[in-house]
Amino acid sequence: MTVGRPRASVAAMASYRPGKSATQAADEHGLVEAMKLASNENPYPPVLPIVEAVVEAAGDVNRYGDHRATALRAALADWLKVDAERIGCGCGSVGLLQQLFLAYIDPGDEVVYPWPSFEAYPVDAAITAATAVTVPLVDQTFDLDAVAEAVTARTKLVVLANPNNPTGTVVHVRDVRSLLERVPEDVLVVVDEAYREFVTIDLGYPIHDLQPQYPNVVVLRTFSKAYGLAGLRTGYAVADPSVVGQLDKVLIPFAVNHLAQVASLAAIAADVEVREVIGRLTTERDRVVAALRSDGWGLPDAMANFVWLPMGDRSEAISREIEQRGVVVRPFPGLGIRITIGTPAENDRFLAVLAKVAGARR
Repeated sequence: MTVGRPRASVAAMASYRPGKSATQAADEHGLVEAMKLASNENPYPPVLPIVEAVVEAAGDVNRYGDHRATALRAALADWLKVDAERIGCGCGSVGLLQQLFLAYIDPGDEVVYPWPSFEAYPVDAAITAATAVTVPLVDQTFDLDAVAEAVTARTKLVVLANPNNPTGTVVHVRDVRSLLERVPEDVLVVVDEAYREFVTIDLGYPIHDLQPQYPNVVVLRTFSKAYGLAGLRTGYAVADPSVVGQLDKVLIPFAVNHLAQVASLAAIAADVEVREVIGRLTTERDRVVAALRSDGWGLPDAMANFVWLPMGDRSEAISREIEQRGVVVRPFPGLGIRITIGTPAENDRFLAVLAKVAGARR
């Protein structure tokens, strides 16, 4: 029985589905232990200067943090070489994404995005009663011509995850520029760069390559993935000041908490040390991709901190068998399996388990 009268669009929608925890998997399958490679988390703790800053600030958590995260916005602006008025902060990039939907979408407005992509997009569309217009991927990546053709007079947002989640594929800024030339100026084009730091090829830089000419471009980034701050939730937007103003109107009070702000400021200051960790992860990612291809798996080039195995109808069955052997991955029914890059030992365990499962099914 449903208590109260929820909005029809909310009552009908599916909830966001987080990755299953290692503890849940171990309990479910009667295992002594399991490991989680399902949520694209950084397997390493934050670098020491970040930890020290958070510990030092922990005694102040009886007070609210700065609602606007003013110091963090200023530091981000200096770091990115943009005006501070162009920076918005939120509860992870996913929080800013929801703010965009809340600020710009009326019921029935269209939101265009390639699919499959980040699972929060349809959730936010449902929350705001938007009409989601999904554009199928081609060869596991975006068909930006088809995205442009999907835009109509009712479109308010176009959302592009670059690198894409779950496929890990990317598009170059020149291709985004071609899309922008075909999109009306009053349509926001959101470039969701949650995994930007893991890209090891030249994609261009939308903040400087696109935004000066196209003020309708919004870039989203996060400290959750590369910087190891998933548990603290800081994201930031780089956008025209008028867009930042609208985002701030729908920012939940104190959504970026005090410790999150302190950690993010420390992360900016420790960027060189963080880059060393990122380098270890991208090296491991490339090793895992090479090992999978050597074993006969076909998969796209990976540019995030995960790899994508297109398995079609086998996805759920194979992911379940992998999980039963103590490795939690993320299945996308009918499409494929996404595997987060962990430590070398975790990655070796996954590769060994996959080989056993695949060998038993061949």
